[in-house]
Amino acid sequence: MFSADQSCWFVRKVICWRAVASMAWSVLLLLPTTALFVVLSRFSLFHPILWISECLSLLTSTSAIFSFILLCGVVLLVGFFNLEYCTVVPSIACSKIALLGQVLHPRQFVHSLVHCIMGVVVAWCCAFTIGGRYRSLGHPCTQDESSSGPEMCLNEYHLVLLLVGAFIGYSHSLVGVVYNMNYVSFHTMQQYKYLRFKGALPLVVKASAVQALYCLRNFLLLYFFMGYAPRAWICRTLDLNINSSIHSLDSVSSLLDLSLLYHLWISGTFLLLTWYITVLLFRIFVTEVYSFPVQSTFTEESHQCLPKVITGMQPMILKFLALQDLALLSQHSPSRRLEVFSLSQPGGHPHIWTALSKECLSLLSDLTERLVAHHDTVATNGRAKSQSTGSNKRSTTSSESSGMDDMKTPRPSALIRTPGSVFLRSSGLRTPLTTPFTPDQDSPFSSPALRRLTGPLEPQGPLSPGFSSIQSPHVMRRGPKLWSASTDSQLNGSPSPGPATSLSQAQLKPSFLVTFLQNRKDQVKQFLAKRVLIMYLFNKLPEASSQALFADSQVHIWALQGLSHLVAASFSEDQYGIVQTTLPTILSTMLVLQEAVDRHFKLPHTSSKPGHCSCGMGDDSYKTLRFALRSTLKTAVYRITATFGGHLHAVQMSAEHRKRLQHFLEYKE
Repeated sequence: MFSADQSCWFVRKVICWRAVASMAWSVLLLLPTTALFVVLSRFSLFHPILWISECLSLLTSTSAIFSFILLCGVVLLVGFFNLEYCTVVPSIACSKIALLGQVLHPRQFVHSLVHCIMGVVVAWCCAFTIGGRYRSLGHPCTQDESSSGPEMCLNEYHLVLLLVGAFIGYSHSLVGVVYNMNYVSFHTMQQYKYLRFKGALPLVVKASAVQALYCLRNFLLLYFFMGYAPRAWICRTLDLNINSSIHSLDSVSSLLDLSLLYHLWISGTFLLLTWYITVLLFRIFVTEVYSFPVQSTFTEESHQCLPKVITGMQPMILKFLALQDLALLSQHSPSRRLEVFSLSQPGGHPHIWTALSKECLSLLSDLTERLVAHHDTVATNGRAKSQSTGSNKRSTTSSESSGMDDMKTPRPSALIRTPGSVFLRSSGLRTPLTTPFTPDQDSPFSSPALRRLTGPLEPQGPLSPGFSSIQSPHVMRRGPKLWSASTDSQLNGSPSPGPATSLSQAQLKPSFLVTFLQNRKDQVKQFLAKRVLIMYLFNKLPEASSQALFADSQVHIWALQGLSHLVAASFSEDQYGIVQTTLPTILSTMLVLQEAVDRHFKLPHTSSKPGHCSCGMGDDSYKTLRFALRSTLKTAVYRITATFGGHLHAVQMSAEHRKRLQHFLEYKE
């Protein structure tokens, strides 16, 4: 493969510069945002001239420049966290305990702590900007309270504003985990960056105002019951007194002060608006289309070509952008399509088409295997499923099987935990791009079938018990149970197992200690299953498992679009007929995947229609990826059948696939 420097070229030359550009624009937009906050925070309806003059003098003061520098530092730090924490594959918690594990993760703890500190810094800048009773944390006590000299008393208005900043900062971090705010999605329609920002800006302002309102409500309730704790701690730490002549703010009458509520809300809105704009600009810049060269003249730049990028060990964001470029290339670039259909010189081999089609088919086959494993787990109600050796046989012709073997390179699967940064490398092993965040597999609530689904898959051959071809109309046939197989053989008069078989069974019999521990484990599981709180935490969320299976389906959508458009274009542009040699494999893979997807949507607790997306900053477009994949898959097959028409009757495939393909030719699907 390539060296570490070659594999990270895209991060250094493209992603980092895009992140820096988004931060620069965030800092530039901070100036008008801050000016707007100054105008709104000092709003005075009855003294407009005084209001405008105060705003102008404040904006040109030295202290305002210092506050602006602090705000710029906060924005840059938010941009750095976006660069470090954002991911192109959402982390979907399949249960309450999994979500709790995400919230309590040490990495998330650091994120929340830093955002609390940044919230306090922004709130201090807001307090200084508003001025008046919010300006400082302490103020001189009255003479009645200070009989032995000048002393300082606590300014609770300033304290409340700082606590609101910390609370909103933590809420922002928490909401980012619960609603996948770190998830970066790719838009279907390509737009200029300015148009995307202009269209999303009203939604960002609305989300900031609404979220600040909810955070303020929750904070006031919390401060009403527990406001004495931070007040006493601050007074004891900073040696401040409490002015008894002024009512504390942890009372109903004090908290319903309209001026206080307005300033707290406008400060929270300003805080969230600056952070949301930074997040929005980062999403816009980092998902911008990048055009990879199809082939390179120089050898030292070959690792930057599209076939090498798609098939290599690359950061995840690079894999996504490469497949996006492949989908756009196949639709809108005839000159680049000719490069895909070209032959290598010397030798005359279709290396480019082979690399691209092989990787796309591997992605589709991986998704099929995931769906099959999930379906079998649901069908057996979470129990492990045994299969006899003799019941698994190839169900397709030898030519079709050999074609699939040529196009797919079997690699062992591996488990990937909660996705982190967008720069996570895609493993060189054959693995789905993500596996949803799941509870510990050693937990008493994880069944053997779940461990088999999420754990590493061992390479299997035709004689292994778990081997099964995915070419059959039912994708994977279930073999009979071990006990039923032995019973049937005895009833049918089959010879009993020989001494060698009996000896091997005796050797495989678990020891007394293993049996004892397994029984105790089952008893513990039954005991915990009767506890309502335990079951509430460990029960699967209805739609989460289905959403997690399709969490990375954006790459499968692009693979389907790229393959189908290239195959359709090859009908008139492929001069050497290189696509026609792999057409049976492509059609078979798509038909098998469609059958697996159809079976998945027939499972219980699987919605057949997309739900409504929220209007907040949390990107929940991943919830509709499965529906987009289903429609894209059907469109891809129709695109091929509409282009080739009756010529597909000459394509070699199984009778079941031919019957399914005939439905597409007759537009009955």
